[in-house]
Amino acid sequence: MYKFHDGLYTDVRIENTFESNIEVTNERLDNMKENDYSGAFIRIFDGKKWFYSSLNDISKIQEEIDSLSKLASKDMNINDNPIVKKLQSNKEKISFYKDNSVRDISIEKKLSDLSSCFEILKSYDLITLWKANYMDLNIHKEFYSSKGSNLSFDYQKVGFRFGWNLSFKDEKLSEIFDGSDNFYSIMSFKKDDLIKKIDQSIDFIKNSKNIKPGKYTVVLSPLAAGIFAHESFGHKSEADFMIGDEKMKKEWKLGKKVGSSILSIVDDGNEKGNGFVPFDDEGNRAHKTYLIKNGILSGRLHSSTTAADLEEETTGNARALDFEYEPIVRMTNTYIEPGKLSFEELISDIKEGIFIDSISHGSGMSTFTMAPNMSYLIKDGKIAEPVKISVVTGNVFETLNLIENVSKEFKLLSFSMGGCGKLEQMPLPVGFGGPYVRVKELNVQ
Repeated sequence: MYKFHDGLYTDVRIENTFESNIEVTNERLDNMKENDYSGAFIRIFDGKKWFYSSLNDISKIQEEIDSLSKLASKDMNINDNPIVKKLQSNKEKISFYKDNSVRDISIEKKLSDLSSCFEILKSYDLITLWKANYMDLNIHKEFYSSKGSNLSFDYQKVGFRFGWNLSFKDEKLSEIFDGSDNFYSIMSFKKDDLIKKIDQSIDFIKNSKNIKPGKYTVVLSPLAAGIFAHESFGHKSEADFMIGDEKMKKEWKLGKKVGSSILSIVDDGNEKGNGFVPFDDEGNRAHKTYLIKNGILSGRLHSSTTAADLEEETTGNARALDFEYEPIVRMTNTYIEPGKLSFEELISDIKEGIFIDSISHGSGMSTFTMAPNMSYLIKDGKIAEPVKISVVTGNVFETLNLIENVSKEFKLLSFSMGGCGKLEQMPLPVGFGGPYVRVKELNVQ
């Protein structure tokens, strides 16, 4: 399709993107728009340096390849370069969303489906402000390389979010009801689930008490467990953090015991959801990677460059935010694997502990911090009254060893808004989740 120059590795990533966004605040339509645009990212490697270019006019791709090639020094053994050896040459044409594309649904239909919940939000006196959002994204990608890659596939995400602010006496609380999937059918969610979440938040603001600070046995919901896996462990598993850092390489030596034997953490771009990427932006196939398996450090996430540097295999984790950016090492779907106990069995012998249901944010590398939104006491093996918690903290490696058990109930979650941030590339769609996770001892304030 394109003429690639001898003595150089070249790849071309072409993207056609369709997206729509709707935003409503207290019934006021703030935003309602669609975009449809194309662009391409070109990379050339001469064995010493990468040369990049992105452009909106895809008719000029060959012209840009020729121009970039003049900047590089030819190496007639380029295919023997360790980095080039790691780049796969996949050939496949797949359309996952040909018959279910959001491009074929009018934006008026999308607004109508979103607005079907407005009366619910208006009916609560304690809600002082509410927002409703709809967003979708459909990308058709093509990938060609001088090693023979010839890929054509699509990506799609659809999501909604309802957020509300509550006010009761001197108390304030914000909560959300959010859903995202690869298909528009996510918009057929149960209205009763929205009502249940609003009712739960109202009960929380009316009845929650301050927690007595201290160390507690803590049970994390799939949401909290997924954020812990993503923020506190997933980022440290991205191999570009280790390049040139001998201390980091030693700390993250594969085969090292780092957690409880009940714990396994996985990253897998083959799982459906926001992190579903069958091929990464170097054309390498998605791979199920155990970061931790049965408590043992088992793998890390790679681009072709990091895989060559650390003499490991690629994992399909070289991702770019869009055609304006180079691919860097990123997560896809990161989750803790489930166990065998039911949630009831998991908490049955806890005399006094904490259940973290929803959280507002989490962050951390060596030490993690989690800010719960709605939490509950566990008393004598049962969920009891709601409690207000400012923050839960812990050392990541110590916490991995304090995990006592995990439930068989499991959720892999995707969210409509936000995403993962790294360098200047954000928000990148990812998925995360896990089972209910019981941790022996965490600092709660």
